[in-house]
Amino acid sequence: MVCVIGEALIDLVMDPATAASAGPKTYLAHPGGSPFNVAIGLARLGQPAQLLARLSGDAFGRQLRAHAEANGVDLSYAVNAAEASTLAVVSLDAERNAGYDFYRTGTADWQWSAAELDRMPADTSWIHTGSLASWTEPGAGVICDQLRRRRGRQPVVISYDPNIRPDLLPDHRSALEQVEAMVGLADVVKASAEDLDWLYPGQDAESVLRRWRSLGASIVVMTDGGRGARYLASEDRVGMVPSRPVEVIDTVGAGDAFMAGLINALAAGGYVGRAGAGRDGPGGTAAEAVVAAAVTEAILVAALTCARAGANPPTAAELAAAQADPYQF
Repeated sequence: MVCVIGEALIDLVMDPATAASAGPKTYLAHPGGSPFNVAIGLARLGQPAQLLARLSGDAFGRQLRAHAEANGVDLSYAVNAAEASTLAVVSLDAERNAGYDFYRTGTADWQWSAAELDRMPADTSWIHTGSLASWTEPGAGVICDQLRRRRGRQPVVISYDPNIRPDLLPDHRSALEQVEAMVGLADVVKASAEDLDWLYPGQDAESVLRRWRSLGASIVVMTDGGRGARYLASEDRVGMVPSRPVEVIDTVGAGDAFMAGLINALAAGGYVGRAGAGRDGPGGTAAEAVVAAAVTEAILVAALTCARAGANPPTAAELAAAQADPYQF
């Protein structure tokens, strides 16, 4: 069981039918938020997933809850929040890449208390977090403290995706400190090339991956859109996996789908994080093979998501079909 901690918000996506019109625009409300999307992606791939989110009781919160439950996500430990749901207005550029404007002041996703996070089962073996919830106060510090306590008292795999949104961060120095603190707690870290460019301007990706591994992460991965992904799972070699050719409808949720695919594949491959350090643990030859296979599968999961509109990750059956017939899309 993977427990995902973080935001569950509503993406307001412009209806393509009104996008080119000079008149009023129509926006469609879609469930979203990076951690929410990761939990949905995991559940669709057959990986049991719990979502520890603060879900509002408003109409949007009810929509989020219904969508998660319909996809088999466990909401047993989700919080019934009094605050309103967070909104993200999604725009698409000429290449169908998504941009976001957030309405988040005083909303449900950032008001975590230690008691709420303590509801997570004591025997949780994998925790994933990241995105806005991991660097938006007051909740970000509470999440970081929870992970630090869990790391100190039990064997647990922690994965993290910073999912940087520069316009929402207070300043570069504080953001870098927050991200590196989370990297130091995590076993598996995934970031995009854009994330690394903003966090470490002028530095090459390989040096950043090595820095993050030196901070404590066992596996670090950088996604780079149509150029595929690079990963570091041992001290001496940065691996590269090419992208999968696909007709892109849009990139909404693609990074989250990749993260879900990566977690699912690593868990299926027996990855146990720092608790498994040794012959077959981080840095070992078995881990290298597991990571290469996991990144390859994650790229396929993301490609399948890009081939259809919105954050709509594939099911296990759809992934298996694509693996059996690589030329079908």
